[in-house]
Amino acid sequence: GMATPEKAMITLHAMKALDPRQLKPGSLETERIITVLDETIAKLEMSSLIPRIIDSLDRFADMLGPEIRNNLIEHQKLSNEMEHLLASCEEEDTMRAEEQRGCLCLLEQRLKCSVRNVLRLLLANPSLCQALKYEAWGRESPAEVFIKAFGEFRNFMLERLLTSPMEEEEKIQFMQDISLQIKKNAEAVTALQAELAAAIQTREEEIHKKDNVIQDLKTSMQDLAKGGKASIQQIRQEGEKQQKEELQASQARCARLQQDIQQLEAQLNALVLEHRASELALRKRKCRVETEIVNWIQKYDTDMGEKQAEYEEVHAAYTEEKAQLSLLTEKRAVLLQEYSQIEEERRICQEKKEQALEEFTTMTLAAIRIQAFWRGYLVRSLFKSKRKKKKKGKGK
Repeated sequence: GMATPEKAMITLHAMKALDPRQLKPGSLETERIITVLDETIAKLEMSSLIPRIIDSLDRFADMLGPEIRNNLIEHQKLSNEMEHLLASCEEEDTMRAEEQRGCLCLLEQRLKCSVRNVLRLLLANPSLCQALKYEAWGRESPAEVFIKAFGEFRNFMLERLLTSPMEEEEKIQFMQDISLQIKKNAEAVTALQAELAAAIQTREEEIHKKDNVIQDLKTSMQDLAKGGKASIQQIRQEGEKQQKEELQASQARCARLQQDIQQLEAQLNALVLEHRASELALRKRKCRVETEIVNWIQKYDTDMGEKQAEYEEVHAAYTEEKAQLSLLTEKRAVLLQEYSQIEEERRICQEKKEQALEEFTTMTLAAIRIQAFWRGYLVRSLFKSKRKKKKKGKGK
């Protein structure tokens, strides 16, 4: 049938309420919760393989190593003790029940610690875990059922965590609108069926009335056979004609009502198919989004590992350069002190040189003056001696 405005509004609301693009990761807490659930699933898978590994311990000895092998042997001993103690609890009387209950609790704690130690050693080596999953012969059916149920619980938690309260209310409101629309369609179909039944009932009553009239007319014709044959024939023809017309009108109305019912049923089937197709598309989108989230988480872990390695490398270089800087700073302080001492010695030496030069200049000037005075004295002494000789010569 043709799409009504109400149907178009419901379809638009459905696409808006169930659009997975509005489902965004909530927060770091959501990732932590999902990580805890995934780690729990991994631990459940490995713990379910422990009995199989213990049964084939010689086969996996080289792969496991001595430490894990010894822990598994210890775990097997504790398991055997637990089975023996449980069997003895069932056979013996209740006199030692309290003592056996205490031993059972202690042994249960030791068994839990053993399981934790084995899981810690196994999960510390991811390649070993992967190899054991391929080599082991499979899990027992109760463990497989529990792990599968826990995985479904994890997916359910992820879907609930990724759905905000507003989106949850929109989905609930959408389902209520769909239910209301289906209820209205059912009421409309019921009303049309009741109308059809009433029309059929009315037609049958009219036919019955016409049959009664015809029967009355026949009786009248029998009473008035001689004088009213022509009139009776005319009345019968008119009655038959009117009955035929009313029958045709009733059949046409029934056909219209049946067509309306088929049209409403077709609309209902189209809505159901449309909603199923929308649900399938949304499930596919949800799977793609989950895959993209896993890929982004892996990429984030890889990038953060590279960044952490780069940070550690830079931090190590920074620490080394800081140590070199501290060493150079200490050397610079020592050199500055030595430089200050050298400068002080140079200044004192320079002052001594200047003082010696000044004394040398003074002594030089004094020596020059003394030499000049001495030369003058010698010259004057020489002239005096020559004059005395000349005077003596003239006297003679």
